Amino acid sequence: MERILKHLRGEPVEFVRKILRAQADDWQRDALNTLAKSARLAIRSGHGVGKSCLQAWSVLWFLFTRPNARVVMTAPTIRQLYDILMAEISKWLKRSELLEELFEWQKTKVIFKAEPENYYAVARTAAKPENLQGFHAEHLLFILDEASGIGDDIFEAVEGALTGTDNKLLMCGNPTRNSGFFYRAFHEDRELYQTMKVSSAESGRVSDEYCKRLIKQYGEDSDVVRVRVLGEFPKSESDGVIPLELIEAAMMREPARQGELILGVDVARQGNDLTAVAVRLGDDCLAIKTWRHADLMTTTGRIIHLLTELMTKHKKSRAELRIDDDGLGAGVTDRLKEVIKERQIAAQVIACHNGGKSRDNRYSNFISEAMFALRERLEQKLLTLPRDENLAGELSTRRFTLNSADRIILEPKSQYKKRLGRSPDRADALALAFAPLRSRAVLPSFVAGSSYWR
Repeated sequence: MERILKHLRGEPVEFVRKILRAQADDWQRDALNTLAKSARLAIRSGHGVGKSCLQAWSVLWFLFTRPNARVVMTAPTIRQLYDILMAEISKWLKRSELLEELFEWQKTKVIFKAEPENYYAVARTAAKPENLQGFHAEHLLFILDEASGIGDDIFEAVEGALTGTDNKLLMCGNPTRNSGFFYRAFHEDRELYQTMKVSSAESGRVSDEYCKRLIKQYGEDSDVVRVRVLGEFPKSESDGVIPLELIEAAMMREPARQGELILGVDVARQGNDLTAVAVRLGDDCLAIKTWRHADLMTTTGRIIHLLTELMTKHKKSRAELRIDDDGLGAGVTDRLKEVIKERQIAAQVIACHNGGKSRDNRYSNFISEAMFALRERLEQKLLTLPRDENLAGELSTRRFTLNSADRIILEPKSQYKKRLGRSPDRADALALAFAPLRSRAVLPSFVAGSSYWR
């Protein structure tokens, strides 16, 4: 048995084939072989190429082939760590009668049954450096999942543990930002790492339709396609309002799910445009609800249904509705006032005018100020976003310019639609939900149907 283990220690692909009874993709075989021979491996990729699968195989291979081995796994979010990575490990562990006999899967750990205190794999969130300190062993593997979203202070704690002769580091993730240790691994620190890039377009696990859809929607050279399909770092163009790295970081944060309930509503104006409703709870956007091809009365009914459902679900005695009141939105605003009054719903309808006056003279209109206020919240890490690919695309591809009065003006919807063939309805609904309105110290209470912007 010892001879077999020593052989498989240098042959992880054979371990996957014989012990797990699985066939690795070409890039996964290259990655496993590289990990066996190298101390540090960094992999950047598009979505859906099989990163979690690779990491799960690496964990089980390392545990099986080394005595008293320890594996430490971390990721920016509980969901990524437990619901995805640990679940993937559980799936593959069950594939092997031999591994199931030796190891026990738990929610946060995989332990060697005969020696659980010193022989294990453990999952720790990358919330604070102390979560990852104190791990030292002759055979130690650190796995950093969604590594681009992990802070440098966390990485420093990992670095401090990698002092043994058989200590390894595997980092995987979408390359969402142009800074941090993950970025440096592919640039100024490249001599310290073996590196790989895996494109979704070249993976048999990702459908051609997915890649073609993103390219068609946002353009082949957009940051959305670069990061989520090609595995390239974003460009973050100088005339873009919100860099993709800020959006991705907000999508990785865990929502607090507390605070005021506010709905931002962008009403569809024509054709295939969407009516979009951003659901805000305190500093969290919990979801973006959308529909199309509905008349104004149907739209009003859907908003009321969603509002009352959310008030009940989150146990809120009051709520706020912010409607883009320009164009067709005015009809929805007026009808919402009537229905809320008739049904005695404790909610304020606030008519906002995207083309109206801004509070801050640096901006040419309300929506420009609202979108940059959204960016500021993202920069300050004061906002969480749902994992919504379309929302990420719309936010990261919106541009701005300066008008003749030297004021910032957001790219108009009509221009955006002409450029990309679709309307940024989700992004505008989100901006409404988090827009800076007049101070509540000035207006401590509101009558249903009051307007800040008339």
